[in-house]
Amino acid sequence: MSGAPKKRGTRIEPFRHRVETDPKFFDKSWRKLHDAIREIYNHNASGLSFEELYRLLLFFNLLSSSVPFPFSELNLTAYNMVLHKHGSKLYEKLTENMTEHLEEMRVSIEALKVQFIECCACGEYLKQAERRLTEESERVTQYLDIKTSEKITSVVCLVTDPERLKDPVDFVQRLLNEKDKYDNIINVSFGNDKSFLNALNSSFEHFINLNNRSPEFISLFVDDKLRKGVKEANEEDLETVLDKVMMLFRYLQEKDLFEKYYKQHLAKRLLSGKAASDDSERSMLVKLKTECGYQFTSKLEGMFNDLKTSQDTTQNFYAATSCDAVDAPTISVQILTTGSWPTQTCSTCNLPPEILAVSERFRAFYLGTHNGRRLTWQTNMGTADIKATFGNGSKHELNVSTYQMCVLMLFNSADALTYHEIEQATAIPAVDLKRCLQSLALVKGKQVLRKEPVSRDIADNDSFCVNDKFTSKLFKVKIGTVVAQKETDPEKLETRQRVEEDRKPQIEAAIVRIMKSRRVLDHNSIMTEVTKQLQPRFLPNPVVIKKRIESLIEREFLERDKTDRKLYRYLA
Repeated sequence: MSGAPKKRGTRIEPFRHRVETDPKFFDKSWRKLHDAIREIYNHNASGLSFEELYRLLLFFNLLSSSVPFPFSELNLTAYNMVLHKHGSKLYEKLTENMTEHLEEMRVSIEALKVQFIECCACGEYLKQAERRLTEESERVTQYLDIKTSEKITSVVCLVTDPERLKDPVDFVQRLLNEKDKYDNIINVSFGNDKSFLNALNSSFEHFINLNNRSPEFISLFVDDKLRKGVKEANEEDLETVLDKVMMLFRYLQEKDLFEKYYKQHLAKRLLSGKAASDDSERSMLVKLKTECGYQFTSKLEGMFNDLKTSQDTTQNFYAATSCDAVDAPTISVQILTTGSWPTQTCSTCNLPPEILAVSERFRAFYLGTHNGRRLTWQTNMGTADIKATFGNGSKHELNVSTYQMCVLMLFNSADALTYHEIEQATAIPAVDLKRCLQSLALVKGKQVLRKEPVSRDIADNDSFCVNDKFTSKLFKVKIGTVVAQKETDPEKLETRQRVEEDRKPQIEAAIVRIMKSRRVLDHNSIMTEVTKQLQPRFLPNPVVIKKRIESLIEREFLERDKTDRKLYRYLA
C-alpha cells in the first residue's frame, strides 16, 4: 500500500544576483518628456506615441504624488518605509529637473513675449497672451498633476511683470509716455479732433482710477523729480515734466488723497533739506493752486512760511543769547505750526546733556517772546552733524538722525553697550531704535558701530561698540535710516481712514450750503448737487452722503417732510 503523497513546500530565496538598473534612467526618461513638451510648444510632432507619453507621465506623477497604486499591500509598506527614510534623496533629482523645466519655460515665454511685442499690435499682443494662458491651463488639466497648475501658470503670468506695477516712478512715467504717444497720434492723424480727445481723456480717467494707489504714486513721482531737480534735467525740462504730471492729476477722482500724500512728501523734503530747488517747489504749488484753488494749497504755503519764520527766529535766538562754551553745539530749530504740517506721532527721547542744555535755552527764549504758545519737540524728525574720531585716527563728519546722534553720543563714556542698556538710556521707541542700530551697524560702508553677534535681528543682550576700523573716502558721511518709500498696508489703511474722516465734515458742509439756498429738496437732487460740488476734490460715496444727511437730521439742521419722506427741509 503506497504512502500518502509528500507535501511540497515553498521557499522564498533572494535573487542570486542584483538587478542593476540604469543609473541614467531617470534623466533619460525626463529628457524624453522634456523634448516632447518642447515639440508640443513648437506645434511639431513629438516623436513619441501616446502610450510612451502616458507611461512617462504615469512614472513622474507616481513619484510626485506618492500613490504607488500598481503595488501590492506588502510592497506599499516597503515603498512607504523607503520614502520615510530616503524621501529627500528620491525627490532630489525630480525637483532638480522640474526646476530646470520651469526655468526653461520662463525663458521660452520671455522670448515669445519679445517676439509678440515686435511683430504684433497692442490688441493682437493681448490676444496672444490670453491664448497662451488658456493653452497652459488646458495642458495642466489634461496631462499633468493638478498640483503643478499654480507653478506653471505663475511662470506664464510673469509676462505681466507685476514688479514694475509696484514701482511708482516707473508706473507714472509709463503713463506719461502713453499719454504723449496717443496725443501725438490724435494730433498728426486726426487734427486734434474733439471727439477723439474726449475719448482719450475718458479712457485715461477710467484706467488711472482703477488703481487706488494712483494718487500716492503720482505724488511719489513728483517727489522723486523735485528731489533730483536740476541735477538730472534743466529747469525747463523739469517744468515740462511737472506740466505733464498735472494732466494726470486732473484725471484723479480722489484729489484730496493726493493732497494728503503730497503734504507728507513735501514735509519730508523740506525738513530734511532734500528739496533741490525752491523755485520748482513754488512752481508746483502755483500749478496746484491754479487747478484747485487757494484752499487746496493754503496749508502747503503755510509750510514754506514756517520755514522762513524759523530761520528768523533762530537768528534772533543767537543774537539775543551768548554761549559761554566756545565748543557748545549749535542748534537750528524749525518751528512747525500745528495744522499746517502732516500729523505726526509725538515721539520724544532722552537728549544728550549738551543738546538738552541748548534746547532748554531756546525753549525759554521762544516762550518768552511768544505768549500763550506751547513748544513740543519732535525729535523723530530731526537731523544732526557730529564730528567723530575713530581708533585708526580717521576723522569724519557724520550726518545722522537725532535718534542716531543720541545713540552715538553714549559711546563717549562707554566702550560697549547692550541693546537693553541703549534702550534704557535713550528711551527711543523699540521699533525706531532697532532700525537706527541696523543703519549704524549693518549697512555696508557705513558701519560706524560693530554688533555682536553679527546678525540682522537685534536681541536685548546684543552688544554694540564703536568700529575702530571704520574708514571712508568721504569726509562727510551720510548715514540714513532705511525706510519704505511706499506705504505699508497698515499705513495705507490708516491714511485711508483719516481721509474718510476728513471727508465727513466736507460732505456735511456741502449739504448745508445746498439746503440753505434751496430750503426744500428731494433725496436724489441732494445726491446730485453734493456730488457736483465735491467732484473737484473727490467723488463722494452715496452711502456716506446718506449717513451724513441722517447725522444732520439728528442734530436738527434738517428735517424730513411730514407728508413726503423723500423731501428734506432746512431748519434755520
